[in-house]
Amino acid sequence: CTPTRHPRSTCSLPLPQEETHPRDMNGVAAASGAVGERGDKAAVGAAAHKTDSKVVSKRLQSELMKLMCGGDPGVSAFPEGNNLFSWVGTIVGSAGTVYEGLTFKLRLKFPNDYPYKAPQVTFETPCFHPNVDQFGNICLDILKEKWSSAYDVRTVLLSIQSLLGEPNNESPLNGYAATLWANQEEYKAVLHKKCAEAEGEKK
Repeated sequence: CTPTRHPRSTCSLPLPQEETHPRDMNGVAAASGAVGERGDKAAVGAAAHKTDSKVVSKRLQSELMKLMCGGDPGVSAFPEGNNLFSWVGTIVGSAGTVYEGLTFKLRLKFPNDYPYKAPQVTFETPCFHPNVDQFGNICLDILKEKWSSAYDVRTVLLSIQSLLGEPNNESPLNGYAATLWANQEEYKAVLHKKCAEAEGEKK
């Protein structure tokens, strides 16, 4: 998490496309009839899941375009290859905080019932923070019980960026970081030391 220049995305980049197949409504109807006769509910469930997957893919494509064109400073994310259900995000610490200029990568994994279920978000870059554990798990209410289908990737990234500078020390995953937070000068020194150590381990 050493300071890096944050790349800007443009709105002209091509969106990844999910592989699709022509819809054969007659075939679907015939299959449904056969399922009804045979009582094969598994086939119906599989067809419904495929439809849901397409709906979620369209939602994620829309969120990607919104994020790329939003111009929010210090946050970005993009799917891994053509997999719309797995993204890599980047967050730069906000000015005026001990995380200013530090860049962190995150992993976002979306469930098949997104946005009715929250994405799984973890830090890929080691992050010394009261609400982040050693495995990169994040304690943030909107990723758990406070999640709403009205939220999107942009909301998640901006919330995590805000959490960096405004931790919830009453519910820490890292007790040492929570205790140290009151002394910002010492906290910053430890933070940068751990960032340097993480960078050294990568080399």
